[in-house]
Amino acid sequence: MVVETEVMEPAAHQFLIDLLETPSPSGFESSVQTIVRDYLSGFSDEVTTDLHGNVIGCVQPDAPLRVMLAGHCDQIGLIVTQIDAEGFLYTQTIGGWDPQQLIGQRMTIWTQTGPVPAVLSRKPIHLLTEEERKQVVKTKDLWLDMGATNKEEASKQVRIGDGVTVELGYQEMPNGLANAPGMDDATGLWVVVEALRRAKQTGFQCALFAVSTVQEEIGLRGARTSAFGIDPHVGIAVDVTHATDCPTIDKNQNGDIRLGGGPVVFRGPNMNPVVVEKLVDTCRAHELSYQLAASGRAQSNDSNSLQINRAGVAAGLVAIPNRYMHSAVEMISLEDLDRAADLLAGFASRIARDEDFTP
Repeated sequence: MVVETEVMEPAAHQFLIDLLETPSPSGFESSVQTIVRDYLSGFSDEVTTDLHGNVIGCVQPDAPLRVMLAGHCDQIGLIVTQIDAEGFLYTQTIGGWDPQQLIGQRMTIWTQTGPVPAVLSRKPIHLLTEEERKQVVKTKDLWLDMGATNKEEASKQVRIGDGVTVELGYQEMPNGLANAPGMDDATGLWVVVEALRRAKQTGFQCALFAVSTVQEEIGLRGARTSAFGIDPHVGIAVDVTHATDCPTIDKNQNGDIRLGGGPVVFRGPNMNPVVVEKLVDTCRAHELSYQLAASGRAQSNDSNSLQINRAGVAAGLVAIPNRYMHSAVEMISLEDLDRAADLLAGFASRIARDEDFTP
């Protein structure tokens, strides 16, 4: 089935594109958070930003039962650590990069005065020794070339500590698919914000918070601080998960997760079983396609921090299938996003004022 962009309302679709075309390496999220605040202000009762940089939109903040939806706004990137005498730049990674993904990429250095284009490369294959050809490239063997002739010229534009991303951009594809760097986790952020907007239209009884969390890629830090401030009874993280509908991935070990198959509801020790069943029941009640996935450990996403906040939170994880995670060509289905927003809006509408999520 071919899915057209019209699956999303135009303003919501533009919000997704704006998120994906705005830089947000961990620790450098202020630009994307401005976009989030502007969008949230159109329908939230309150929009706040905490000292860590998390942006929090809320509807009905005084309701007794608090539900927090978390999607992280940060993406993996690089940070400039050194400028050599010839004007070449060296970096450290922000988040988990496979260095092989970085070779030959067009990059952008986000400086105080604006974006600076660069390329990230290494010694050409023709000049590699036989031993070097056998080795997996290391980040220390890669450098940024911004076209400067020396350190003085480069330093006029770039400072140590500037953030770097691959060249950002959004591309739609057949069958309702799209690719971009930063689908992890602009998609999850879009879902929680859009779920808040849709839930307000249909009505609910809880206090519903949509949080654009910072610094997930370097240790789930924003979810930890924002959850401490909100003190939710229920916390659902929305992040990406590996789509396994492409070559070389073992479905027996990683599950059968497909683009266009609907949002993924996770089961396992990181997830509250009452929350899981209510999510599944919501999918059935609203006739929403969904997929199940399982994990026997604490997750490496915001659901981990949410679950162990304060005295404990009834946690859930809804995930967006994503091909080629942590690359410049992360690929998702727009319909999966739309269904996920409907799922969370429907979930909120089905929570009673005195709902008990005790396992």
